[in-house]
Amino acid sequence: FFFFILVICQNLSGKMFTFPQETNTARCTVSLFFLLLFVFLFLISDWSFTDLSRTHSLFSLATQWPDSDNGFVMGKATAADTVGLYVANQGLISVLDYELNTWHSICSTWGSESGLAQLWFNGKPLVRKFISESQIDKPLVALGQEQDSYGGKFDIKQSFVGMMTDVHMWNYVLSSCEIQNYVGNLNFTPGNVLNWKALTFEKTGNVLIENKQLTCH
Repeated sequence: FFFFILVICQNLSGKMFTFPQETNTARCTVSLFFLLLFVFLFLISDWSFTDLSRTHSLFSLATQWPDSDNGFVMGKATAADTVGLYVANQGLISVLDYELNTWHSICSTWGSESGLAQLWFNGKPLVRKFISESQIDKPLVALGQEQDSYGGKFDIKQSFVGMMTDVHMWNYVLSSCEIQNYVGNLNFTPGNVLNWKALTFEKTGNVLIENKQLTCH
């Protein structure tokens, strides 16, 4: 048994990552070592499609200092219809109508100074709550797996199986109108930390880069 690692810089407009099987290896990782994110506001957004009812990670950011595998984690929190956001191992969980086999947009905002976080689900805001004041240093991002240690210790039962696209990360919080423009696939400013249209990432294992499946009218 073996798996491969491939470093790619690519414009992924019109593309999606497909994670076709349950595994503890397949992932795409992005090293953000050039960032020292101490007093920070940021927003993460992505689209995902899955038939998983169990918990799974969509976006996993671990930090070297403070040492935190759940520096910033976004995904399905439980087997129930819940979406969760974890910052420095503190959680914000919301009960939602998480329909399977359909595309969902999940966006998360958090400020390191205020500790306030907020989830947006399919363009609709959920309540803002305090999670954790924290620092983020040398972040490492994994898509498709949840890091239970910095850059590793992946659990097959937390892996993502499905399709993922349009992952962006900003070092500021977008306005509500800009978030809704993102969800509506309208004109929006791409992420200035992670930009799906110019993404440098490391692909490990069985991850496919495919054309997005579009609905024909």
